[in-house]
Amino acid sequence: MKTALLFLSLTTLLLAQTPKTFTLKNKAGMEAVITNYGGILMSLKVPNRAGKLEDVVLGFDKPEDYIAKKEHPYFGALVGRYGNRIGKAQFTVDGKNYKLAANNGPNSLHGGIVGFDKKFWTARQSGNVLTLELVSKDMEEGFPGELRVKVTYTLADNNSLRIDYLATTNKPTVLNLTNHSYFNLGGNATKHVMGHVLMLKASMFTPVDKDLIPTGELKSVAGTPFDFTKPTPIGFRIDQPDEQLKMGGGYDHNFVFDKDITAQPQLVAEVYDPASGRLMDVLTTEPGVQLYTSNFLDGSISGKGGVKYEKRHAFCLETQHFPDSPNKPAFPSTTLLPGSTYKSATIFQFRVR
Repeated sequence: MKTALLFLSLTTLLLAQTPKTFTLKNKAGMEAVITNYGGILMSLKVPNRAGKLEDVVLGFDKPEDYIAKKEHPYFGALVGRYGNRIGKAQFTVDGKNYKLAANNGPNSLHGGIVGFDKKFWTARQSGNVLTLELVSKDMEEGFPGELRVKVTYTLADNNSLRIDYLATTNKPTVLNLTNHSYFNLGGNATKHVMGHVLMLKASMFTPVDKDLIPTGELKSVAGTPFDFTKPTPIGFRIDQPDEQLKMGGGYDHNFVFDKDITAQPQLVAEVYDPASGRLMDVLTTEPGVQLYTSNFLDGSISGKGGVKYEKRHAFCLETQHFPDSPNKPAFPSTTLLPGSTYKSATIFQFRVR
């Protein structure tokens, strides 16, 4: 009841503000529309093999809809302070234990009740570059440190959308930023994405428990439904009687890339839609990605043009550090210290085949 009342109060407050939209458009006609509310990528129009521009991300028609619809499942949003789950909604950093809001069963998900996806960012556009900035107060949602964040969207003429993340803190804290776009490369969200062909440069993944928290193990994908090291339709093995798939209701797992963490984004994934000819390459500096097959969409959400979004009508590739890393010392660290700068970059590059 308390959470529901808090959400209603938050919604009333947010609706009193007016979100703004910013359009980036390149020479090839590709177009990205972003709102300063949640840093949400509302629309991404990309050509198919015939040159027709179509929107390849799920969401709503107006920025106000993202505020008003409480069931909004992070469509296109900038997620923070911590993308993905933190087990038992607590962690220890610098010898101190911090408790977070448990907004996903016993766990914290995507930054808590009022994460970065529900914040108004300060926005500044210069040509095809949009810079968003946010100050998160010390102990906001239970996270220590005043955090200063800058996220930059850049639309290039080679049909790539790049997202750069920068952040600093004045206290030891944890941080894991990502974008939560739901993609359907067919440009038609009335159809599922099970025929999209996925390749991941990831020979390991992190198995989860019943609450979708990693067990701490790095498991080989070989001989499992999680092997996308060779191009494979997303739906080819999604209904196999695999315990991990049962717990996730499909794919909702972190994959570990076969690469070192570098300052420059490296190619880690490729998704191809045979029907439209669209192909999306994913390049990132991050060590992992959460593959999510929109398992919790159930037709109850009406999106753009009144389309009802159904299960498996989109996929997410959330580039990230691993879920629950603050509680898993063997995972790559998500600790950010004063004097250090958090830097991360991801590129979604589109072409046709």
